[in-house]
Amino acid sequence: MSAYVVIGMFLPLVGTGLGSLLALGIKEQLRPFWRKLLFGFASGVMIAAAFFSLLEPAIDLVKAQGGIPWLAPSIGFLLGILFLLVLDTVIPHLHKSAKKPEGLYTSKFKKPTMLAFAVTLHNIPEGMAVGVAFAGALSGNQVLTIAGAFVLAGAIALHNFPEGAIVSVSLRDAGLSRRKSVAAGFGSGVVEPIAAFITMGITTLIEPILPYVLAFAAGAMIYVVVEELIPEAMEGEHSNIATIGVAAGFIILMATDLAI
Repeated sequence: MSAYVVIGMFLPLVGTGLGSLLALGIKEQLRPFWRKLLFGFASGVMIAAAFFSLLEPAIDLVKAQGGIPWLAPSIGFLLGILFLLVLDTVIPHLHKSAKKPEGLYTSKFKKPTMLAFAVTLHNIPEGMAVGVAFAGALSGNQVLTIAGAFVLAGAIALHNFPEGAIVSVSLRDAGLSRRKSVAAGFGSGVVEPIAAFITMGITTLIEPILPYVLAFAAGAMIYVVVEELIPEAMEGEHSNIATIGVAAGFIILMATDLAI
């Protein structure tokens, strides 16, 4: 495996780590304006990445194979949604704006731990998306490219930066020290390269499932956007700020992906 592929796999974790470091310097919670703008921007980036970097290549691959263009992407997308739904139902976690924790055995964990679980849970599909993108690029097909895989990894890293900052500050406010908040924020992103390498290995061994896995990752990412990012962005007044952020994130990722 070449060095640039390894770098691409770890790029999202770098975004999480850099964002988490902001907890050392920010003295209080981010203002609502910036929270809405950042969550909106992250939502736009993820929506565009799910379509242009995952769903669209999945459809093109099925067409190239002579299959039904909508069938495999639809099945994979639905399975991605169901996968995150099951994890959301089972794994104990706490969303930032929620009053009650979700998942099983929630009484056994403290608030900071369940906040960290929530971020870790939603980082899994992002790692899977990067892994399948690089697996497709290395398979030699004409649809997926190394440049496109790097665009996706960079987009997720861009999304992870504000998320890492917000999560680490939230953990600090929940009772953790600054250093522990940074460490927990960074640690929540470690699952991404792990998921990336596992997904890439599976997809490389069973290349015919590539369209399904691409759509699966897209469905899981959209689940995160709908379940976590958009509700956080639209909470309270002035939701139009979040809408502007969504538009900006979507356009930037779309333009970058199509240009490259």
